[in-house]
Amino acid sequence: MLISIITTVRNEERNIGFLLDSLVVQQQPIEVVIIDAHSRDRTVAIAREYAAKYPFVRVEVHGGTRAEGRNYGVGIAKGEVVAFIDGDAIVNPFWAERVRKGMAGASVVAGQTINIGYRPFEDLERVELIYRGYDITYPSTNLAYRKGVFTSIGGFDEWFITAEDIDLNLRAVSAGGRISYEPGAIVYHRTRSSVYDFVRQAFWNGAGRKQLTMKHGRLWSNYRPDAMIRRKVSLWAMFRLAAALSGYAAYKFFGERLRPGKSL
Repeated sequence: MLISIITTVRNEERNIGFLLDSLVVQQQPIEVVIIDAHSRDRTVAIAREYAAKYPFVRVEVHGGTRAEGRNYGVGIAKGEVVAFIDGDAIVNPFWAERVRKGMAGASVVAGQTINIGYRPFEDLERVELIYRGYDITYPSTNLAYRKGVFTSIGGFDEWFITAEDIDLNLRAVSAGGRISYEPGAIVYHRTRSSVYDFVRQAFWNGAGRKQLTMKHGRLWSNYRPDAMIRRKVSLWAMFRLAAALSGYAAYKFFGERLRPGKSL
């Protein structure tokens, strides 16, 4: 089973080499497709050094959002399975092997994502959204789809600022797909490196959750308030919640005018 690993990057000079080092040792057959959104540093040069050494690595330059870049990558991918990993991640050596195992009885495989970086950020948990018995918030830094399923549901919706992966998973489940969680398919993902980036990410995540309700209707009943209450409450968790609620409310009132690059 050929797995096409699609990574969209921009200005990942610091991280791209670590990711590729962890990918080139994966169980074959694999294809690594790097989609660069016009980086201004040495990201492309470093990726092309790997492409020159490993024939299963290819590098393409294609502008646009993360969703646009991933859709483009799937369009040129050759694999029966397409997998998505972020450019600032590192992959466990057995990741591809465990993805194949998970694919034996599913159309979507979500691996275990372990955050690394500032410890208080590492400890924060996802705000889960349960739909038809499946957690659809597994992040697309460690997510694999059968290509036929991905294309049949239309791929990533490029309208989303964030939460395009949640929307994709929701539509896959709606179409009868089964999400399999494979804890042995491990990806180590870096947390935000500053408070500003942390708050900014939480704000846009909140805006993305509002986009979800605009597209799919009310989803509040799909959250797990009891699970959230049982979690250890920390200052950073409350800080993240406040920023996310601000993003949710801002998108509700300002909509597309809030999109990055637009003026209010």
